[in-house]
Amino acid sequence: MKLRPSKTANASENVVKKTRGSGSEGGAPDALSEITPPGAPERKQGTPADSADAEVRLQQEIQRHAETRAELELVRTESRRKSDECDEINARFEMAFRGANIHAFIQDRELRYTWIAGPRADDVTDRMLGRTDDEIWMSSEQQSVIARKRQVIETGKPQDCEVSSIAPDRRAQYALHIDPLSAADGKVEGILCTAVDISRMRSLESEQRRLMEDLAAAAQRYEFALRGSNVAVFTQDLDLRYRAVSKSLFGVDPDAMLDKTDIELLDGGRAAEIAALKSEVLQTGAPCDAELRMESAAGARWYDFHVEPIRDESGNVMGITGAAVDITERKEGEAHLRLLMRELTHRSKNLLAVIQAMARQTAKHTGSVQTFLERFSARVQALARSHDILVQESWHGASLKELARSQLAYYLEREPDQVSIEGPNIRLKPEAAQSLGLALHELASNAAKFGALSQKGGRVEISWQPLGDAGILLVWRETQGPKVSAPKQRGFGSMVIEHNLARALDADVDLDFATEGVTCRVAVPQNQLVASAR
Repeated sequence: MKLRPSKTANASENVVKKTRGSGSEGGAPDALSEITPPGAPERKQGTPADSADAEVRLQQEIQRHAETRAELELVRTESRRKSDECDEINARFEMAFRGANIHAFIQDRELRYTWIAGPRADDVTDRMLGRTDDEIWMSSEQQSVIARKRQVIETGKPQDCEVSSIAPDRRAQYALHIDPLSAADGKVEGILCTAVDISRMRSLESEQRRLMEDLAAAAQRYEFALRGSNVAVFTQDLDLRYRAVSKSLFGVDPDAMLDKTDIELLDGGRAAEIAALKSEVLQTGAPCDAELRMESAAGARWYDFHVEPIRDESGNVMGITGAAVDITERKEGEAHLRLLMRELTHRSKNLLAVIQAMARQTAKHTGSVQTFLERFSARVQALARSHDILVQESWHGASLKELARSQLAYYLEREPDQVSIEGPNIRLKPEAAQSLGLALHELASNAAKFGALSQKGGRVEISWQPLGDAGILLVWRETQGPKVSAPKQRGFGSMVIEHNLARALDADVDLDFATEGVTCRVAVPQNQLVASAR
């Protein structure tokens, strides 16, 4: 970068000019001119008085000349010092430009480059100095910048813009500021431009936008995952006031929880319990886990809490963050499982008692081991089919239609036209399903041996209908089979139907051995049904 000559240098030149020109234009005669040069003709000697005056004048002129030379040396020394300071300032100025990655340049009214400074200024000076923008830049983007420069020259008002520059090794982005340069008369004689390389700043901004977009996408996925789960994430300050809640907690909307404490949101000892848990985390700085049953307007819910402290850069606790997992369904499942285990133990004992009674009664009414094994095995299988249906329904009950189909499955597969099962959707309690299933098996076995299922053309119709609040009426009716008569001796099947079924279900049972076919009516009370008839 080249600077204009300083005023000190100009002053020194003026002094020299003044000194050299003191003997002309009517000024004092040059003392040196009065000295006779060697070889010149001798002057005519004057009077002694004239010689003395001339000697005095000569001495005075020599003295003035010596003073002038001394003054000139001082001016020259000061000029060199100022020049050195200027060079030093200029070097620092250029170093600052290079360090700040700032380019500065001056252009005249024709936009011809007259001065250039900045990083790699020496490389571009030879290429740009003395040339105009039109001679250097050809791209349309640069043409818009040239138009802005011309506007500054015409209007005298500064302008700012951004411009790209393509170098062999990279594409750079610059923030360009254009200032007008005015002469003493105020007329704009050129422009001073500063260009700051903002490529890295724009790159960082682009990277920041990308990271923000990635963060927003991650936050969206996080919120979506939380909304679809039973997990509520929250943060609280040192006063345990909620600052952020991801979803509804304790049956309270997230917006309604902000700036409030658990004591303000919940009633009873549970609120104090959860507040004490969180206060302990603030005091100790250690994470904590707990399962708590919380009472709210929405009802009782179970939550699995995990609470951790939030720390600042110095490690000081500044709040807490936590996750509350709604485990109500899990708790209910565990309670149901415990109930099932107790029920299973109870039912296993009852089942063993039933099987033991079946074995005794079967043995009592059979005459051989082979007959006992066949009948006992069939009755155990009938009991197992009833249990299969109960297991499929998690032991909550059994469909009456599915129960009837399972007990007569063999006959439905062999001769489907011989068996008819009709009735509304009815669900029996487990005890009723077990006893009624065994009774249907005994009726089917009797029909296969002596009744309608013992010959082709015979039919068995099983139907039921609701009796209002009194329960349902189940009817087994055999038709088109052989003529039947009442047995002279009641066997195990009759005992299961008439006595066991009536006792187990508190039901009214009517077993009729009419000549045209057996008819059995069972009035099942409402308390043995899971759902009322529809």
